[in-house]
Amino acid sequence: MDGDFRTGFVRDPQNLKKHPALVLNADYRPLSYYPLSLWPWQEAVKAAWLERVDIVAEYDQFVHSPTMRIRIPSVVVLKDYVKPQKRVAFTRFNLFLRDEFSCQYCGTTGDLTFDHVVPRARGGVTSWENVVAACSKCNLRKGSKSLRQAGMSLRKPPRRPGAEELRNMGRRFPPNYLHDSWLDFLYWDTELEA
Repeated sequence: MDGDFRTGFVRDPQNLKKHPALVLNADYRPLSYYPLSLWPWQEAVKAAWLERVDIVAEYDQFVHSPTMRIRIPSVVVLKDYVKPQKRVAFTRFNLFLRDEFSCQYCGTTGDLTFDHVVPRARGGVTSWENVVAACSKCNLRKGSKSLRQAGMSLRKPPRRPGAEELRNMGRRFPPNYLHDSWLDFLYWDTELEA
């Protein structure tokens, strides 16, 4: 019973909300900005114990074992550099990120789905260049018509984003919670104002 509790506790997604650790690549940049690269504190402690990461900032809280006491890591840096992906996967999340989580017809940000600019019924393909984020209302209004037939226009033409472009786009959408110890590592590579 006690072992089941501990296993469930470690694997519980809610633990990410309690003392998560920001994970930085060996160059001190986050592995990703959106979603922000975070590990549950248990993973950060395990990686530090296995000497896969260096701890650069810690919470004030401690965890205990029968023989040791350790402060909970809040920022860890990988010892080995992870090369960023060059190719951007065509996923719903990345599509919404490319389109800044707003409808490409009216600009609203709620109730998003995706729409084929050239409808599939008319030979349109599912690709970066033909799919955009759309609110349900605009998607329903357009249906399987062309933009001209529906009397609609796009805010910007759909295109394949670059990996660096999406990483930078993700920086515009910070998570709801940012620990003070993370701030120096999240925006250190941005241009300073004169």
